[in-house]
Amino acid sequence: MKIHDKLKKPIQEARYLNVENSDRYRSILRLFYLNYEKLKYWMYQEDVYEELTEDSYFSEYTMEQCQQDLSVLVSWGNLATIQDTRKVTTIEEFKNKKFRYQLTETAVEIERMVLRLENLFIEGSSLEPTLLERLKISLLKVNSMALENTEKVYGWWNDLNNDFIRLNQNYQDYMHELNSVKAEEMMKTKEFLVFKDRLIEYLRSFVKALQMNATTIEQSLRQVDKNHVKLILEKVTEYELSIPRIDVEVNVDEIYERMKGRWDNIFRWFIGMDGAESESVKVFDTTNEIIRKITRYATRLSEQNNRGANRREEYRKLSKLFAKCENIYEAHRLSAVVFGMEKPLHLKGDIVRKTESFNSGVYDEEPYEITITPRVREYREKAKRSVMIDRTAEKEAVRLAEIAKLEEERKLRSRYIQGNCLDFAALPEITSEVRDVFLCWLSKGLETKNLRAKTDDGKEYHIEEKEPGETCVLQCEDGTFRMPAYRIIFEDEE
Repeated sequence: MKIHDKLKKPIQEARYLNVENSDRYRSILRLFYLNYEKLKYWMYQEDVYEELTEDSYFSEYTMEQCQQDLSVLVSWGNLATIQDTRKVTTIEEFKNKKFRYQLTETAVEIERMVLRLENLFIEGSSLEPTLLERLKISLLKVNSMALENTEKVYGWWNDLNNDFIRLNQNYQDYMHELNSVKAEEMMKTKEFLVFKDRLIEYLRSFVKALQMNATTIEQSLRQVDKNHVKLILEKVTEYELSIPRIDVEVNVDEIYERMKGRWDNIFRWFIGMDGAESESVKVFDTTNEIIRKITRYATRLSEQNNRGANRREEYRKLSKLFAKCENIYEAHRLSAVVFGMEKPLHLKGDIVRKTESFNSGVYDEEPYEITITPRVREYREKAKRSVMIDRTAEKEAVRLAEIAKLEEERKLRSRYIQGNCLDFAALPEITSEVRDVFLCWLSKGLETKNLRAKTDDGKEYHIEEKEPGETCVLQCEDGTFRMPAYRIIFEDEE
Protein backbone atom coordinates (compact mmCIF):
# COMPACT_ATOMS: atom_id res chain seq x y z
CA MET A 1 0.00 0.00 0.00
CA LYS A 2 1.33 3.39 -0.99
CA ILE A 3 0.49 6.35 1.25
CA HIS A 4 -0.21 9.29 -1.08
CA ASP A 5 -0.87 12.94 -0.25
CA LYS A 6 -4.67 12.69 -0.49
CA LEU A 7 -4.69 9.94 2.13
CA LYS A 8 -2.83 12.13 4.62
CA LYS A 9 -5.22 15.08 4.44
CA PRO A 10 -8.35 15.26 6.65
CA ILE A 11 -11.74 15.38 4.91
CA GLN A 12 -13.11 18.76 5.93
CA GLU A 13 -16.38 18.16 4.12
CA ALA A 14 -17.32 15.40 6.59
CA ARG A 15 -16.98 17.57 9.70
CA TYR A 16 -20.66 18.49 9.73
CA LEU A 17 -21.59 14.90 10.65
CA ASN A 18 -20.13 14.99 14.16
CA VAL A 19 -19.77 18.51 15.54
CA GLU A 20 -21.83 20.88 17.61
CA ASN A 21 -25.01 21.97 15.78
CA SER A 22 -24.70 18.95 13.50
CA ASP A 23 -28.51 18.63 13.59
CA ARG A 24 -28.79 21.99 11.78
CA TYR A 25 -25.93 21.28 9.36
CA ARG A 26 -27.24 17.84 8.43
CA SER A 27 -30.77 19.13 7.92
CA ILE A 28 -29.54 21.88 5.59
CA LEU A 29 -27.41 19.52 3.49
CA ARG A 30 -30.18 16.94 3.35
CA LEU A 31 -32.51 19.68 2.04
CA PHE A 32 -29.97 20.57 -0.64
CA TYR A 33 -29.54 16.90 -1.55
CA LEU A 34 -33.28 16.28 -1.94
CA ASN A 35 -33.53 19.29 -4.24
CA TYR A 36 -30.42 18.08 -6.06
CA GLU A 37 -32.23 14.85 -6.92
CA LYS A 38 -35.08 16.96 -8.32
CA LEU A 39 -32.53 18.77 -10.55
CA LYS A 40 -32.91 21.95 -8.49
CA TYR A 41 -29.25 22.74 -7.92
CA TRP A 42 -29.26 26.36 -6.66
CA MET A 43 -31.04 27.67 -3.55
CA TYR A 44 -31.20 31.02 -1.81
CA GLN A 45 -30.88 31.60 1.90
CA GLU A 46 -34.55 32.51 2.10
CA ASP A 47 -35.53 29.22 0.46
CA VAL A 48 -33.50 27.23 2.97
CA TYR A 49 -34.96 29.15 5.90
CA GLU A 50 -38.54 28.69 4.73
CA GLU A 51 -38.10 24.95 4.17
CA LEU A 52 -36.54 24.39 7.60
CA THR A 53 -39.00 26.46 9.60
CA GLU A 54 -41.92 24.44 8.22
CA ASP A 55 -40.85 21.72 10.67
CA SER A 56 -41.66 22.27 14.35
CA TYR A 57 -38.09 21.30 15.30
CA PHE A 58 -36.87 24.59 13.78
CA SER A 59 -39.66 26.75 15.21
CA GLU A 60 -37.13 29.00 16.99
CA TYR A 61 -34.66 29.05 14.12
CA THR A 62 -33.67 32.56 12.99
CA MET A 63 -32.46 34.03 9.72
CA GLU A 64 -29.17 35.02 11.34
CA GLN A 65 -28.55 31.40 12.42
CA CYS A 66 -29.33 30.25 8.91
CA GLN A 67 -26.79 32.71 7.49
CA GLN A 68 -24.13 31.52 9.95
CA ASP A 69 -24.78 27.85 9.20
CA LEU A 70 -24.55 28.41 5.46
CA SER A 71 -21.28 30.30 5.91
CA VAL A 72 -19.81 27.47 7.98
CA LEU A 73 -20.79 24.87 5.39
CA VAL A 74 -19.24 27.02 2.66
CA SER A 75 -15.98 27.26 4.66
CA TRP A 76 -15.89 23.46 5.05
CA GLY A 77 -16.40 22.92 1.31
CA ASN A 78 -19.89 21.41 1.49
CA LEU A 79 -21.54 24.27 -0.36
CA ALA A 80 -20.40 26.34 -3.30
CA THR A 81 -21.65 29.91 -3.54
CA ILE A 82 -21.99 32.57 -6.18
CA GLN A 83 -23.26 36.13 -5.91
CA ASP A 84 -26.56 36.68 -7.69
CA THR A 85 -26.34 39.96 -9.62
CA ARG A 86 -29.33 39.48 -11.92
CA LYS A 87 -31.90 41.20 -9.68
CA VAL A 88 -29.63 43.91 -8.27
CA THR A 89 -30.99 47.41 -8.91
CA THR A 90 -28.94 49.51 -6.47
CA ILE A 91 -25.38 49.64 -5.15
CA GLU A 92 -26.69 48.88 -1.64
CA GLU A 93 -28.23 45.62 -2.80
CA PHE A 94 -24.95 44.69 -4.46
CA LYS A 95 -23.06 45.32 -1.22
CA ASN A 96 -25.43 43.04 0.70
CA LYS A 97 -24.18 40.17 -1.46
CA LYS A 98 -27.22 38.03 -2.09
CA PHE A 99 -25.80 34.55 -2.69
CA ARG A 100 -27.00 31.38 -4.32
CA TYR A 101 -25.82 28.09 -2.80
CA GLN A 102 -25.12 24.73 -4.41
CA LEU A 103 -23.92 21.34 -3.15
CA THR A 104 -20.33 20.42 -4.02
CA GLU A 105 -19.56 17.05 -5.60
CA THR A 106 -17.94 15.82 -2.40
CA ALA A 107 -20.98 16.76 -0.33
CA VAL A 108 -23.26 14.90 -2.77
CA GLU A 109 -21.22 11.70 -2.35
CA ILE A 110 -21.13 12.06 1.44
CA GLU A 111 -24.93 12.48 1.59
CA ARG A 112 -25.35 9.42 -0.61
CA MET A 113 -23.15 7.46 1.76
CA VAL A 114 -25.12 8.73 4.79
CA LEU A 115 -28.39 7.66 3.17
CA ARG A 116 -26.99 4.18 2.54
CA LEU A 117 -25.90 3.97 6.16
CA GLU A 118 -29.34 5.03 7.35
CA ASN A 119 -30.95 2.29 5.24
CA LEU A 120 -28.25 -0.30 5.89
CA PHE A 121 -30.29 -2.46 8.27
CA ILE A 122 -33.48 -1.92 6.28
CA GLU A 123 -32.18 -2.98 2.89
CA GLY A 124 -29.85 -5.72 4.14
CA SER A 125 -27.76 -7.91 1.86
CA SER A 126 -28.44 -11.03 -0.14
CA LEU A 127 -26.93 -13.64 -2.43
CA GLU A 128 -27.91 -13.32 -6.08
CA PRO A 129 -27.11 -16.41 -8.17
CA THR A 130 -28.44 -14.59 -11.25
CA LEU A 131 -25.42 -12.28 -11.12
CA LEU A 132 -23.17 -15.28 -11.74
CA GLU A 133 -25.19 -16.13 -14.84
CA ARG A 134 -24.94 -12.55 -16.10
CA LEU A 135 -21.19 -12.48 -15.45
CA LYS A 136 -20.79 -15.70 -17.38
CA ILE A 137 -22.68 -14.29 -20.37
CA SER A 138 -20.62 -11.06 -20.29
CA LEU A 139 -17.24 -12.80 -19.99
CA LEU A 140 -18.02 -15.16 -22.86
CA LYS A 141 -18.14 -12.06 -25.11
CA VAL A 142 -14.63 -10.77 -24.30
CA ASN A 143 -12.98 -11.81 -27.56
CA SER A 144 -15.90 -10.61 -29.68
CA MET A 145 -16.25 -7.28 -27.86
CA ALA A 146 -12.72 -6.32 -28.81
CA LEU A 147 -13.97 -5.83 -32.40
CA GLU A 148 -16.95 -3.63 -31.45
CA ASN A 149 -17.03 0.17 -31.45
CA THR A 150 -15.92 2.19 -28.42
CA GLU A 151 -19.40 3.12 -27.19
CA LYS A 152 -20.67 -0.46 -27.17
CA VAL A 153 -17.50 -1.70 -25.47
CA TYR A 154 -17.90 0.93 -22.75
CA GLY A 155 -21.51 -0.10 -22.08
CA TRP A 156 -20.53 -3.78 -21.90
CA TRP A 157 -17.64 -2.91 -19.59
CA ASN A 158 -19.88 -0.97 -17.17
CA ASP A 159 -22.42 -3.79 -17.00
CA LEU A 160 -19.64 -6.31 -16.32
CA ASN A 161 -18.10 -4.24 -13.50
CA ASN A 162 -21.43 -3.35 -11.92
CA ASP A 163 -22.48 -7.02 -11.78
CA PHE A 164 -19.10 -8.04 -10.34
CA ILE A 165 -19.17 -5.31 -7.68
CA ARG A 166 -22.73 -6.22 -6.65
CA LEU A 167 -21.86 -9.91 -6.47
CA ASN A 168 -18.72 -9.35 -4.40
CA GLN A 169 -20.15 -6.76 -2.03
CA ASN A 170 -23.46 -8.55 -1.46
CA TYR A 171 -21.70 -11.82 -0.72
CA GLN A 172 -19.26 -10.19 1.73
CA ASP A 173 -22.06 -8.35 3.53
CA TYR A 174 -24.24 -11.47 3.76
CA MET A 175 -21.39 -13.62 5.08
CA HIS A 176 -20.56 -10.90 7.57
CA GLU A 177 -24.12 -11.05 8.91
CA LEU A 178 -23.98 -14.84 9.26
CA ASN A 179 -20.64 -14.65 11.11
CA SER A 180 -21.68 -11.82 13.44
CA VAL A 181 -22.14 -12.21 17.19
CA LYS A 182 -25.86 -11.53 16.80
CA ALA A 183 -26.21 -14.42 14.32
CA GLU A 184 -24.24 -16.74 16.62
CA GLU A 185 -26.60 -15.98 19.48
CA MET A 186 -29.61 -16.44 17.19
CA MET A 187 -28.40 -19.90 16.14
CA LYS A 188 -28.41 -21.02 19.78
CA THR A 189 -32.14 -20.30 20.26
CA LYS A 190 -35.07 -22.61 19.58
CA GLU A 191 -36.57 -20.11 17.12
CA PHE A 192 -33.65 -20.83 14.79
CA LEU A 193 -35.03 -24.29 14.05
CA VAL A 194 -38.05 -22.71 12.32
CA PHE A 195 -36.19 -21.21 9.38
CA LYS A 196 -32.86 -23.10 9.37
CA ASP A 197 -34.06 -25.32 6.51
CA ARG A 198 -34.85 -22.29 4.34
CA LEU A 199 -31.48 -20.74 5.14
CA ILE A 200 -29.57 -23.90 4.26
CA GLU A 201 -31.51 -24.29 1.03
CA TYR A 202 -30.80 -20.65 0.15
CA LEU A 203 -27.06 -21.11 0.70
CA ARG A 204 -26.96 -24.40 -1.18
CA SER A 205 -28.66 -22.87 -4.21
CA PHE A 206 -25.96 -20.18 -4.28
CA VAL A 207 -23.19 -22.79 -3.93
CA LYS A 208 -24.71 -24.81 -6.76
CA ALA A 209 -24.92 -21.75 -9.04
CA LEU A 210 -21.35 -20.80 -8.12
CA GLN A 211 -20.04 -24.27 -8.87
CA MET A 212 -21.78 -24.45 -12.25
CA ASN A 213 -20.93 -20.97 -13.51
CA ALA A 214 -17.43 -20.60 -12.03
CA THR A 215 -16.18 -23.58 -14.02
CA THR A 216 -17.53 -22.17 -17.29
CA ILE A 217 -16.17 -18.69 -16.51
CA GLU A 218 -12.74 -20.09 -15.66
CA GLN A 219 -12.58 -21.96 -18.96
CA SER A 220 -13.64 -18.90 -20.94
CA LEU A 221 -11.11 -16.64 -19.19
CA ARG A 222 -8.28 -19.04 -19.95
CA GLN A 223 -9.19 -18.82 -23.64
CA VAL A 224 -9.25 -15.00 -23.68
CA ASP A 225 -6.68 -13.39 -25.93
CA LYS A 226 -4.51 -10.92 -23.99
CA ASN A 227 -4.33 -8.65 -26.99
CA HIS A 228 -8.11 -8.46 -27.08
CA VAL A 229 -8.17 -7.52 -23.38
CA LYS A 230 -5.60 -4.81 -24.01
CA LEU A 231 -7.64 -3.48 -26.93
CA ILE A 232 -10.80 -3.40 -24.78
CA LEU A 233 -9.02 -1.50 -22.00
CA GLU A 234 -7.70 1.01 -24.50
CA LYS A 235 -11.19 1.59 -25.91
CA VAL A 236 -12.66 2.04 -22.43
CA THR A 237 -9.88 4.50 -21.58
CA GLU A 238 -10.50 6.36 -24.81
CA TYR A 239 -14.20 6.69 -24.02
CA GLU A 240 -13.44 7.90 -20.50
CA LEU A 241 -11.21 10.62 -21.95
CA SER A 242 -13.92 11.68 -24.38
CA ILE A 243 -16.36 12.48 -21.56
CA PRO A 244 -16.21 16.25 -20.86
CA ARG A 245 -15.52 17.00 -17.19
CA ILE A 246 -15.25 20.34 -15.39
CA ASP A 247 -12.38 21.05 -12.96
CA VAL A 248 -11.10 17.47 -13.20
CA GLU A 249 -7.60 16.67 -14.38
CA VAL A 250 -7.65 13.48 -16.47
CA ASN A 251 -4.53 11.34 -16.64
CA VAL A 252 -4.44 8.68 -19.36
CA ASP A 253 -2.08 6.37 -17.47
CA GLU A 254 -4.13 6.54 -14.27
CA ILE A 255 -7.38 5.69 -16.08
CA TYR A 256 -5.76 2.78 -17.94
CA GLU A 257 -4.20 1.39 -14.75
CA ARG A 258 -7.52 1.68 -12.94
CA MET A 259 -9.32 -0.25 -15.69
CA LYS A 260 -6.56 -2.85 -15.81
CA GLY A 261 -6.80 -3.26 -12.03
CA ARG A 262 -10.53 -3.96 -12.35
CA TRP A 263 -9.91 -6.63 -14.97
CA ASP A 264 -7.19 -8.22 -12.83
CA ASN A 265 -9.63 -8.36 -9.89
CA ILE A 266 -12.20 -10.19 -12.01
CA PHE A 267 -9.54 -12.56 -13.35
CA ARG A 268 -8.17 -13.21 -9.85
CA TRP A 269 -11.66 -13.80 -8.46
CA PHE A 270 -12.35 -16.72 -10.81
CA ILE A 271 -8.86 -18.07 -11.62
CA GLY A 272 -6.29 -16.65 -9.26
CA MET A 273 -2.88 -15.18 -10.00
CA ASP A 274 0.73 -15.90 -9.00
CA GLY A 275 -0.17 -19.37 -7.73
CA ALA A 276 -2.71 -18.05 -5.24
CA GLU A 277 -6.08 -19.71 -4.77
CA SER A 278 -8.97 -18.05 -6.58
CA GLU A 279 -11.55 -16.09 -4.63
CA SER A 280 -14.38 -18.23 -6.00
CA VAL A 281 -12.85 -21.30 -4.34
CA LYS A 282 -12.61 -19.42 -1.04
CA VAL A 283 -16.24 -18.34 -1.40
CA PHE A 284 -17.24 -21.94 -2.08
CA ASP A 285 -15.39 -23.21 1.03
CA THR A 286 -16.65 -20.40 3.26
CA THR A 287 -20.27 -20.96 2.26
CA ASN A 288 -20.01 -24.70 2.86
CA GLU A 289 -18.47 -24.02 6.28
CA ILE A 290 -21.42 -21.76 7.13
CA ILE A 291 -23.81 -24.53 6.11
CA ARG A 292 -21.94 -27.02 8.32
CA LYS A 293 -22.03 -24.61 11.25
CA ILE A 294 -25.78 -24.07 10.85
CA THR A 295 -26.30 -27.83 10.72
CA ARG A 296 -24.24 -28.34 13.89
CA TYR A 297 -26.22 -25.73 15.81
CA ALA A 298 -29.51 -27.16 14.59
CA THR A 299 -28.47 -30.71 15.56
CA ARG A 300 -27.40 -29.54 19.00
CA LEU A 301 -30.71 -27.77 19.56
CA SER A 302 -32.66 -30.85 18.49
CA GLU A 303 -30.64 -33.05 20.83
CA GLN A 304 -31.24 -30.67 23.72
CA ASN A 305 -34.98 -30.69 23.12
CA ASN A 306 -35.16 -34.47 22.84
CA ARG A 307 -32.92 -34.97 25.85
CA GLY A 308 -35.12 -32.70 27.96
CA ALA A 309 -38.26 -34.59 26.97
CA ASN A 310 -36.71 -38.02 27.66
CA ARG A 311 -35.22 -36.95 30.98
CA ARG A 312 -38.57 -35.73 32.25
CA GLU A 313 -40.05 -39.18 31.69
CA GLU A 314 -37.04 -40.81 33.30
CA TYR A 315 -37.20 -38.59 36.37
CA ARG A 316 -40.91 -39.29 36.74
CA LYS A 317 -40.25 -43.05 36.62
CA LEU A 318 -37.38 -42.78 39.11
CA SER A 319 -39.45 -40.75 41.55
CA LYS A 320 -42.05 -43.53 41.58
CA LEU A 321 -39.34 -46.14 42.24
CA PHE A 322 -37.92 -44.16 45.16
CA ALA A 323 -41.43 -43.70 46.59
CA LYS A 324 -41.83 -47.49 46.75
CA CYS A 325 -38.67 -47.99 48.84
CA GLU A 326 -39.48 -49.31 52.33
CA ASN A 327 -36.53 -47.70 54.17
CA ILE A 328 -33.48 -45.45 53.69
CA TYR A 329 -31.11 -48.38 53.12
CA GLU A 330 -33.16 -49.62 50.19
CA ALA A 331 -33.21 -46.07 48.82
CA HIS A 332 -29.38 -45.96 49.15
CA ARG A 333 -29.05 -49.14 47.12
CA LEU A 334 -31.37 -47.81 44.44
CA SER A 335 -29.42 -44.55 44.35
CA ALA A 336 -26.16 -46.46 43.91
CA VAL A 337 -27.60 -48.24 40.90
CA VAL A 338 -29.10 -45.11 39.29
CA PHE A 339 -26.61 -42.37 40.15
CA GLY A 340 -23.51 -44.35 41.07
CA MET A 341 -20.35 -44.26 38.96
CA GLU A 342 -19.78 -47.09 36.55
CA LYS A 343 -16.05 -47.13 37.30
CA PRO A 344 -15.39 -45.63 40.75
CA LEU A 345 -11.98 -44.18 41.55
CA HIS A 346 -9.91 -45.78 44.32
CA LEU A 347 -7.81 -43.29 46.27
CA LYS A 348 -4.66 -44.60 47.93
CA GLY A 349 -3.23 -42.93 51.02
CA ASP A 350 -2.79 -43.00 54.78
CA ILE A 351 -6.51 -42.97 55.50
CA VAL A 352 -7.22 -43.78 59.13
CA ARG A 353 -10.50 -45.59 59.74
CA LYS A 354 -12.10 -45.81 63.15
CA THR A 355 -13.24 -49.36 62.49
CA GLU A 356 -12.14 -52.26 60.33
CA SER A 357 -15.56 -53.88 60.27
CA PHE A 358 -16.76 -55.16 56.90
CA ASN A 359 -20.33 -54.34 57.83
CA SER A 360 -19.58 -50.62 58.15
CA GLY A 361 -20.85 -48.64 55.15
CA VAL A 362 -19.89 -45.24 53.81
CA TYR A 363 -22.83 -43.63 55.57
CA ASP A 364 -21.63 -44.97 58.96
CA GLU A 365 -18.14 -43.42 58.82
CA GLU A 366 -17.07 -39.83 59.08
CA PRO A 367 -16.07 -38.06 55.84
CA TYR A 368 -12.38 -37.75 55.01
CA GLU A 369 -11.21 -34.59 53.21
CA ILE A 370 -8.43 -34.67 50.66
CA THR A 371 -7.05 -31.49 49.11
CA ILE A 372 -6.36 -31.97 45.40
CA THR A 373 -4.24 -29.47 43.49
CA PRO A 374 -4.71 -28.87 39.75
CA ARG A 375 -2.34 -30.80 37.49
CA VAL A 376 -1.26 -27.81 35.39
CA ARG A 377 2.12 -26.17 35.03
CA GLU A 378 0.82 -22.68 35.68
CA TYR A 379 -0.66 -23.59 39.07
CA ARG A 380 0.92 -21.80 42.01
CA GLU A 381 -0.19 -21.92 45.60
CA LYS A 382 -1.41 -18.65 46.97
CA ALA A 383 1.12 -16.89 49.13
CA LYS A 384 0.11 -16.61 52.74
CA ARG A 385 -0.23 -13.11 54.03
CA SER A 386 2.11 -12.27 56.87
CA VAL A 387 2.06 -9.39 59.31
CA MET A 388 4.89 -6.89 59.51
CA ILE A 389 7.55 -7.83 62.04
CA ASP A 390 8.77 -5.21 64.50
CA ARG A 391 12.52 -4.92 63.97
CA THR A 392 13.13 -1.89 66.19
CA ALA A 393 15.51 -3.78 68.48
CA GLU A 394 17.57 -5.07 65.54
CA LYS A 395 17.79 -1.60 64.02
CA GLU A 396 18.89 -0.17 67.37
CA ALA A 397 21.62 -2.82 67.66
CA VAL A 398 22.91 -1.99 64.18
CA ARG A 399 22.91 1.71 65.04
CA LEU A 400 24.88 1.17 68.25
CA ALA A 401 27.37 -1.03 66.42
CA GLU A 402 27.92 1.68 63.83
CA ILE A 403 28.43 4.29 66.57
CA ALA A 404 30.96 2.00 68.27
CA LYS A 405 32.79 1.55 64.97
CA LEU A 406 33.03 5.31 64.45
CA GLU A 407 34.27 5.77 67.99
CA GLU A 408 36.92 3.13 67.42
CA GLU A 409 38.11 4.90 64.26
CA ARG A 410 38.33 8.16 66.16
CA LYS A 411 40.50 6.51 68.83
CA LEU A 412 42.75 5.06 66.12
CA ARG A 413 43.32 8.48 64.64
CA SER A 414 44.21 9.94 68.03
CA ARG A 415 46.57 7.03 68.79
CA TYR A 416 48.50 6.68 65.52
CA ILE A 417 48.13 10.08 63.82
CA GLN A 418 50.91 12.53 64.57
CA GLY A 419 50.40 16.16 63.50
CA ASN A 420 47.41 15.42 61.25
CA CYS A 421 49.54 12.87 59.38
CA LEU A 422 49.39 9.10 59.28
CA ASP A 423 52.79 7.90 58.03
CA PHE A 424 52.78 4.21 57.16
CA ALA A 425 56.60 4.07 57.36
CA ALA A 426 56.58 5.38 60.96
CA LEU A 427 53.83 3.10 62.30
CA PRO A 428 54.69 0.64 65.08
CA GLU A 429 53.48 -2.95 65.08
CA ILE A 430 49.68 -2.94 64.69
CA THR A 431 46.87 -5.47 64.77
CA SER A 432 45.17 -6.86 61.66
CA GLU A 433 41.95 -4.95 62.45
CA VAL A 434 43.83 -1.61 62.64
CA ARG A 435 45.69 -2.45 59.42
CA ASP A 436 42.42 -3.15 57.58
CA VAL A 437 41.02 0.25 58.66
CA PHE A 438 44.14 2.14 57.50
CA LEU A 439 44.27 0.29 54.18
CA CYS A 440 40.58 1.01 53.66
CA TRP A 441 41.26 4.74 54.07
CA LEU A 442 44.19 4.46 51.67
CA SER A 443 42.21 2.63 48.96
CA LYS A 444 39.32 5.12 49.15
CA GLY A 445 41.72 8.01 48.60
CA LEU A 446 43.63 6.33 45.76
CA GLU A 447 40.38 5.59 43.86
CA THR A 448 39.68 9.31 43.38
CA LYS A 449 41.36 11.53 40.80
CA ASN A 450 42.44 14.18 43.33
CA LEU A 451 43.47 11.54 45.94
CA ARG A 452 40.94 12.94 48.43
CA ALA A 453 38.31 11.11 50.51
CA LYS A 454 36.43 11.08 53.82
CA THR A 455 36.34 8.72 56.77
CA ASP A 456 33.04 7.25 57.94
CA ASP A 457 32.70 10.02 60.55
CA GLY A 458 33.28 12.77 57.94
CA LYS A 459 36.96 13.65 58.40
CA GLU A 460 38.52 14.78 55.09
CA TYR A 461 42.01 13.66 54.08
CA HIS A 462 44.30 13.32 51.05
CA ILE A 463 47.06 10.89 50.10
CA GLU A 464 50.71 11.79 49.60
CA GLU A 465 53.72 9.69 48.62
CA LYS A 466 57.11 10.51 50.18
CA GLU A 467 59.29 9.69 47.16
CA PRO A 468 58.23 7.98 43.95
CA GLY A 469 59.21 4.31 44.17
CA GLU A 470 60.10 4.41 47.88
CA THR A 471 58.62 1.54 49.92
CA CYS A 472 58.19 0.73 53.56
CA VAL A 473 57.50 -2.36 55.67
CA LEU A 474 54.32 -2.37 57.76
CA GLN A 475 54.76 -4.52 60.88
CA CYS A 476 51.59 -6.44 61.84
CA GLU A 477 50.97 -9.07 64.49
CA ASP A 478 50.21 -11.63 61.77
CA GLY A 479 53.21 -10.79 59.57
CA THR A 480 54.88 -8.02 57.57
CA PHE A 481 53.39 -6.08 54.66
CA ARG A 482 55.61 -4.25 52.11
CA MET A 483 53.94 -1.28 50.44
CA PRO A 484 54.70 2.16 48.92
CA ALA A 485 55.57 4.79 51.52
CA TYR A 486 52.23 6.61 51.56
CA ARG A 487 51.10 9.23 54.04
CA ILE A 488 47.49 10.19 54.90
CA ILE A 489 47.15 13.90 55.64
CA PHE A 490 43.99 14.87 57.57
CA GLU A 491 42.59 18.37 57.12
CA ASP A 492 41.18 20.69 59.82
CA GLU A 493 42.22 18.29 62.56
CA GLU A 494 42.10 19.96 65.97
